[in-house]
Amino acid sequence: MAMARAGTKALGALLAVVLGAAGLAGCSSTGGKRAEDRAKKLAANGSAVDTPKWTVAMVTHSGAGDTFWDIVQSGAKQAAAKDNIKFVYSSSDQGDQQAQLVQAAIDQHVDGLIVTLAKPDALKAAVAKAVSAGIPVITINSGAAQSKEFGALTHIGQDETIAGNAVGDELNTRGKQHALCVLHEQGNVGLEQRCAGAKEKFHGKMDNLYVNGTNMPDVLSAIQAKLQSDKSIDSVVTLGAPFADTAAKAKSQSGSKAEIDTFDLNPQVATSLKNGTIGFAVDQQPYLQGYEAVDLLWLYRYNKDTLGGGQAVLTGPQIVTKDDADALLSYAKRGTR
Repeated sequence: MAMARAGTKALGALLAVVLGAAGLAGCSSTGGKRAEDRAKKLAANGSAVDTPKWTVAMVTHSGAGDTFWDIVQSGAKQAAAKDNIKFVYSSSDQGDQQAQLVQAAIDQHVDGLIVTLAKPDALKAAVAKAVSAGIPVITINSGAAQSKEFGALTHIGQDETIAGNAVGDELNTRGKQHALCVLHEQGNVGLEQRCAGAKEKFHGKMDNLYVNGTNMPDVLSAIQAKLQSDKSIDSVVTLGAPFADTAAKAKSQSGSKAEIDTFDLNPQVATSLKNGTIGFAVDQQPYLQGYEAVDLLWLYRYNKDTLGGGQAVLTGPQIVTKDDADALLSYAKRGTR
């Protein structure tokens, strides 16, 4: 679906991200100057390394229009530009089709594979074939529990149960009593773990609502009907940023006073945090998931380096609120948070 572009356009984007990262870290003027100099060097030389032009494929469970994966790709492309890597992206929200895309990457003899395990049973055989073919595999985002078993080098992402626990704790802090957890993809183990983790810690009542995440009008009507039929619901938790805005519309149309909370960030969520439309969001830093996965595959091929020591490399969860909105909004708008 997406491939890292060569030339000045990609490297210009790399310069912008490096400079932005320096601002995020709150560097001194000297540190910022060093980061700028490094970025200019990358732009001049084409990459930061002189290793061969390896190819890394990323195959995810993303459905059409899911902007979360644009952020993941943004990080992956920046690492690929730095590491002299050809980055190839493909996706399907159907487990069997995702497995076929993994097989296609194997057939193309890629040098590294990044894969999500939202539906691990459907991917097990395909990932095993990649490992048997000598292709190093890193899993990201979903499937932490199966990653090691399937032969991956490591898993990068947030622990979904821990993330759900954080939501339950935050709802308790806010005094909520009845929450609705909206699952937008049936069979996705990560989404199930989020709701289960929240329910485990939440002191109140939590209901699950399954919706068809590929059809936003249906999502809107399902949430609206639930809010109209049960006025005791005081919090709606969506499991992806694109669904938070739809939940807010359902709240308005149903006359509900429920707080809208969500997993993940995008510019709309950051804006909604700022104006109070959304109470809080759970950030798992998808940019890092893409960036670190590509970079770790380069490190493994170059130096047999690994991270995690057999445990997942966690990129979240981080609870973000209105207090964080101003700092995050500019990064969300450029597609890195």
